[in-house]
Amino acid sequence: MADGADDPTPPRNGFWRVARIVGTVVLCILAVIDTAVWNTAADGTFWPLVILVPSVAAVIWPVSRRPSWLTPELRAAVPAAASLAFTVGNHLSGGPQLGGPGEALSLLCLLLITIRRAHPARLAPIAALVALAVVALPLRERAADPGVFDDQFGVAAVLALLAAVFSGLGGYLRTVDERYRRRRVALVDARRAERLAMAADLHDFVAHHVTGILVQAQMGQAVLTLHPERLGPILAGIERAAGETLESMRRTVDVLRTEPGTTADGNRTAGDLASLPGLVDGFSRAGPVVTLLPYPDMPEDLPHEVQVAAFRVVQEALTNVRRHGADASEVTVELRYAKRRLTVLVRDNGTTPAPPDVARGTGFGLTGLDERVTALGGRLTAGPRPGGGWELTATLPTTRHERGTGS
Repeated sequence: MADGADDPTPPRNGFWRVARIVGTVVLCILAVIDTAVWNTAADGTFWPLVILVPSVAAVIWPVSRRPSWLTPELRAAVPAAASLAFTVGNHLSGGPQLGGPGEALSLLCLLLITIRRAHPARLAPIAALVALAVVALPLRERAADPGVFDDQFGVAAVLALLAAVFSGLGGYLRTVDERYRRRRVALVDARRAERLAMAADLHDFVAHHVTGILVQAQMGQAVLTLHPERLGPILAGIERAAGETLESMRRTVDVLRTEPGTTADGNRTAGDLASLPGLVDGFSRAGPVVTLLPYPDMPEDLPHEVQVAAFRVVQEALTNVRRHGADASEVTVELRYAKRRLTVLVRDNGTTPAPPDVARGTGFGLTGLDERVTALGGRLTAGPRPGGGWELTATLPTTRHERGTGS
């Protein structure tokens, strides 16, 4: 008789659906027995309905039709308090009303619901009230014969055992629900972090390509009247950069619109060390020549997130060359690996800042890059070189232990 979802809960499989249906049918049959059999000889046979109807309704009320104010604590406390009050009153007055199996089962189900759903601060008092109402049911009739009292005590002991069983089941289901809720929260957080990372990737690609488009467009204006024959390669570079930007945006949107675990997950915008030559070549066609120094001692099993961060460092550094070094003629990209650390250095010899419309950026590139590097336990520095030009250096640990400790 598991309760419906007041909070996010694991989806029910066929077994739990069948168990709920069977439990509901059994509860209704026992409630009819309470009304039609146990109290047919007593005066005022409608009195059991005053207890049974709220108890059974609190258990089987559909989730979709349950008002928000009908909390698990209220659903359990009201029928239990009414049942306990009726038991005390009937016992003191010596009335003929008895407690039946339908009432006992409904209260046990409410005990399970309380253990599973109630707020931790209200769990203990509500559960104690419901359990007391269950155990007190056999004492509703005042026993004049000691033998009858012994029988009532035995039934109360059985009900106490059943209350312990239902409490244990409720505690187990509460643990399962909490574990499921934590998994859902972790999944939502992971998806949000993934989407933020992809947004940062998209920003890096778009900023890189759009800056290149802007520089080439300004070059095209400069050569339009003096050297019109050089306009063709510049326009081709603009077209190529625009196409790459659109493709990056398309891949990112595809991933954002696709649930994790599907085939579109492989279409990531993130690059790696194998993508560095292409990045350098594309930059060299629209700006100063970039020299990518060989890195033969680089291990082949570098973690993917470290390779992505290294690629982003080079990409952001090349974008900054256009923003901060308009007259740069040489750019050097160097990768070093030593003592389980990957160091990325990008230097240029520019001394004149770029025009304001080129140098002006969103300000998110280096900030996001620093967050990415720091999250891996690394360190990022960027600024002008003492001898002129601009330098950006990133040091990335390549082992999980060092990344986790931030050393």
